[in-house]
Amino acid sequence: MSDVTFYRHEALPFLEAKRCLKSDLAYQKHFHEEYSIGLIDKGVTNAWCDGTMHRVEDGKAISFPPVMLHACQPETGMEWNYKMLFVKQAWLEQLELELHEREQLQIPFLLAEDKNKVCRIQINQIMDALREKGSPLEIETALIELMHALVSRNASDLVHEIKQGKQEQKYVKLIQDYMHEHFTEKLTMKELENVTGISRFHLIRLFKRWNHLPPHAYQNLLRINYAKAELMKQRPIADIATDAGFYDQSHFARTFGRIVGATPYSYTLSC
Repeated sequence: MSDVTFYRHEALPFLEAKRCLKSDLAYQKHFHEEYSIGLIDKGVTNAWCDGTMHRVEDGKAISFPPVMLHACQPETGMEWNYKMLFVKQAWLEQLELELHEREQLQIPFLLAEDKNKVCRIQINQIMDALREKGSPLEIETALIELMHALVSRNASDLVHEIKQGKQEQKYVKLIQDYMHEHFTEKLTMKELENVTGISRFHLIRLFKRWNHLPPHAYQNLLRINYAKAELMKQRPIADIATDAGFYDQSHFARTFGRIVGATPYSYTLSC
């Protein structure tokens, strides 16, 4: 693996990810056009940002608003690995954030422990999905959930919200019906946004509130249920993986195993 690796998805031009395994790599003062958030996996770095120095230890996330000067100097004598996400402002504008939420993204900050834990999980999910060539829906969902965590005022916002009635159910039903009809396709958040007329930022919260899982996970359940029925017909596993919409057979097998608890092949033995 290269010391510095970039990850992108052709369907998500607003997002770029970077993984650095080069311990002696320091950065002079610079800025990015994008909103950026980094996660230290190993080591410690001293991050200068707009005149203030922050000591960022392993397991901690730090964010930088667009065009804000910053610099990073890893402490010598220790291994330093980190991940970084760069998100274009045009995409953030599509989320239709409230004023106080937009303000949260305009200041650099080290995350408090409650938010840091949630953000660390989401950053790792985004990186894993990009590296494993996950679906656009999976990657963007994780990115939106990261934004939820970043702009949330307190930890309880990330855990529980009150259900608000039939109007919400109507929108959720629209999403479900669309996904049942198109689950084998490479769905995107933009498509679901168009179906409901709701911004993707609020759509994710809404769907999870009523289904207890995000849209990409719901789509995977539909795909696996379809695959199980097709495996019962003794069809070739590779053909089923393609027809169900998975990137390749290994991606299909991993997802199938997580949901069914067995490999596709062992499942066919019981048919």
